Formats: sequence, C-alpha cells, structure tokens
Amino acid sequence: MSLNFQNEAFCSYVFYSALLLVKMFALAILTGQVRLRKKAFANPEDSLRHGGLKFYRTDPAVERCRRAHRNDMECIFPFLFLGVVYCLLDPSPSVARVHFRIFFLARVAHTVAYLFALKAPARSLAYTLGQAPCFSMALKILINVASYW
Repeated sequence: MSLNFQNEAFCSYVFYSALLLVKMFALAILTGQVRLRKKAFANPEDSLRHGGLKFYRTDPAVERCRRAHRNDMECIFPFLFLGVVYCLLDPSPSVARVHFRIFFLARVAHTVAYLFALKAPARSLAYTLGQAPCFSMALKILINVASYW
C-alpha cells in the first residue's frame, strides 16, 4: 500500500499527527508564557532582559510544563514512526482511525492531567491508554516483518 491521500488509514494518520504536533507547539508556547509570567528564565541573557539575574532560576509551574512537553516528545515521536509504518501494512481504515484517535485523546488527557495536577492515577491511566495503540501497531509491524524472514 502506498502512502497517499487515497489511503484512508494514512489520511487519518496525517490528521491525528498534525493535531498532536499542534498540541505540542501549544504546550511549548504555554511553557514560554509561564516562564514570562513567573519570571523564571532558563538562560542568564533572558533573565537580564526581563529584570535581572535574580530571575535566572527554576519555578515549579514552569518545570511542570516542561515535564509535560518532554513526556509528549517521548511518546509522540515514536507514535509518528509507528503510525507511518503501520499505514504501509494496509490496515483497516476504521481500525487505524481508532488507534490514532485513542492515542490522540489519551495524550490530550495526559497533558490536562499533568498541567492541572489531577489526582493519581489520572495521568498514569492516560499514559497507559495511549501506549496501548502504540503497542498494538508495533506488534502488527513485528508480525508482518517477521513473515519476510
């Protein structure tokens, strides 16, 4: 199967991948805004521009945003690889869409749980739910590749 916009599974993949990347960009912007609001700058030159070296420091709210963003990178980048390879295996479009949608919704829930410090196990459940479609896609990839050996 080719990766083009005639491939429904690939269209779903592109749609949800774009949403995930927009979410990541928004989280990066939010981190910057929290830095400005809290006057907690990671670089001395930024702190000098915004009030002095005393603002070259860490802040719990900024660190929470940064951890959420880092977790997105740890999960979304592998999803991007798995999803595109999975689409090459000609999956059922509806099954593929479910995989991509579950992952997207789980990542949104994870970010909300992280940023608003929701009680445990909200964040862990969202993380685990998001890993399920990745594991499923990885398994399908491995099974298909193993058949060539």
